[in-house]
Formats: sequence, structure tokens, C-alpha cells
Amino acid sequence: MDARESTRRYEAWLARQVPLVRADLDLKHRRMAETPFFFLRATFYRWAQQWCDECPELTSAPTVLAVGDLHVENFGTWRDSEGRLIWGVNDFDETVTLPYTQDLVRLAASALLAIEESRLTVSGRSACSAIAAGYAESLRKGGGVAVLAERYRWLRDLAIARLKDQRPFWDHLRSLRTARAQPGHACQLLRAAMPVAGLGVRIVQRQAGLGSLGRVRLVALADWSGGMIAREVKPLAPSAWLWARNERLVPPRYAEIIGRAVRVSDPFLGVHGKWLRRRLAPDASRIELASLPHGQDEERLLWMMGWETGNLHLGTPGNVRRILTDLQRRKGNWLAKAAARMAKAVELDWRKWRKAQ
Repeated sequence: MDARESTRRYEAWLARQVPLVRADLDLKHRRMAETPFFFLRATFYRWAQQWCDECPELTSAPTVLAVGDLHVENFGTWRDSEGRLIWGVNDFDETVTLPYTQDLVRLAASALLAIEESRLTVSGRSACSAIAAGYAESLRKGGGVAVLAERYRWLRDLAIARLKDQRPFWDHLRSLRTARAQPGHACQLLRAAMPVAGLGVRIVQRQAGLGSLGRVRLVALADWSGGMIAREVKPLAPSAWLWARNERLVPPRYAEIIGRAVRVSDPFLGVHGKWLRRRLAPDASRIELASLPHGQDEERLLWMMGWETGNLHLGTPGNVRRILTDLQRRKGNWLAKAAARMAKAVELDWRKWRKAQ
């Protein structure tokens, strides 16, 4: 099965799980043809089909409740209940139990593809070493949340660099068309998330991301106390890993992983039945590499991504010691080699996809 057939079958299955927007899927297919990095982000279902064959020596590693679709642009910021800016992984749509190695290899492979496309300037070997070192250190020390206040000032400076001008963010949301189809339960969730009852809202449909592009996303916009506010809902489906490996489907485990991890919660983020609801704002969003200032300490940033991956895997406490033992047994370049194999497989799929498109 090639990537085209895999995509056709996956989307047919996904359409039976959640409402999809055909025009958004068409956009997703076009964006998949742009670069291997975009292709990786959009096709976790394809990765899940290939990983066990490409990395058989890693499949017997200790398991954790994993992110699944982890990559270097699956990190962002949010505000906790104290108003502090927090940094970490911000998308758990594909969470499933996997060998701990899967998250690390996918994160490292995404870094290698980003380097190939000049999104990062660090060397591939240094990137993989930084991720592995940060991950192991997190497990050894019991993790720790990246609160961008007194500590992690360098990371705070990177994160807030994209917040200097918030007008484009709100101008974009205002420009979105009012949603034609407005599922009743979804709209109720959006209205219930407003700070006061009876606030006038406009519900729009948004295109965002790549992995989840195609799913319905509804956003409630309102002007409250002199400024714009926004809340979003999107439907959740079982992890694409379960579809790809023909495993028994289980409900999305989004709430489970964020509840178990070493993490400061986002008070606006919650799972309500089959819908995920969250606050949208410039300081509560994913961070794209292109939005970071040039010359940032990339090795340090990748180390922190490894550390945050450890924070999440610490939510499966029974296997932490086994993971550290497993890491010690592996050769120092195991991650770089596995990531290179997967990056090559992604690039081959992308070339065939681009040619067909």
C-alpha cells in the first residue's frame, strides 16, 4: 500500500468517526505536497504503518502513554490558573500506548526534516543528541514544568517574540466566515465557555494544523470588556495508530495523558464527550519554527523538547526505571540512526505523493 492508498483508506475510516470538511481535506493534500516536513506532520497514520517495519529493534522497548504524533512544531504555550505562561506539548489527538522510543524517533525525524529544509540550522547529530539527553535527564530527575517566569528566561524570550503584535492573530479570526453547519452540542459547549452568560458570539469555521486539517473546527468569537476573546471546539477520534495497526479501537485518551503527566494544566482546556474545547489566543497556541527569532539556541530548545517528552512519559510511572535501563543498553547513536531511516521513508513517500499530485 502506498501513501495515496493509505490516505484514501484512512480518510474513509476517519469520516465514520468525526465530521470532515472536503475542502479542508483538499487543502491538506496540497500542503502535503509542499515539503517532507509538512508531509510528516499531516500523515501520522502513514508513519504508524511504517514504523514497526523500519525500526523493528525499537518495538520491544518499554511502553508508555505516548503523544504519538510528536514533532518539533507540536509545542506551544498556554496560561495556567495563575496567569503564568507555560510551555510544552500542546496537541494529544493521537495519544496511545506505544514503546517510549516511538515518540523520540518521531520527534528526532521531524528535526532532521526541518534541518534539511533550513527550518533549523543545528546539525542532525547534535539535534538527536540534545533530544535524547533532555529526555533521559527528565526521567532521572522526575521532570519539571517549563514555567516561563523566574526560570527558563531564554525560552520565555523565544516564546514571547511572536507575541509582540497580536493584531494579525485577531484580524485573521475576524476574517473567517460564519459557520454554516453548527452542531448543537458543539455550540452549547462554546457558549458555555464564555466568561459571562448571554454574551453575543459569532461562530466561525477555522482551518488549522496539518494532522487534524479536515476535521470540523468551530470557534466562538466575542468582544468582551474591550477586547476579543475566542473559544474553539474540535472533534476527537481514536488514534490513527489503532487504525494503522488494526488494533481494537478505544476512545481518545487526550484527557488521560494531560491528567497523568508532569504538567501544569490549562484551565480552559477540556474534553467534553467527543469534543475538545480550548481557549484561542496569541499566547495560547502552537509555536511554528518560522515564528522564532533567528539565531536562537536550537540545541537548547531541542533539549527542552526531549525534557518535555520525559514529562509526559513520567505519567506512566511503572516503566520509568525500565526505560532508563533500556536507554543505557542502547548505543549512543541509536536515535540518530532510527530517525534517519524514518526521515528517509517519509521523504520517499513525499516524492511519490508530490509526483502524483
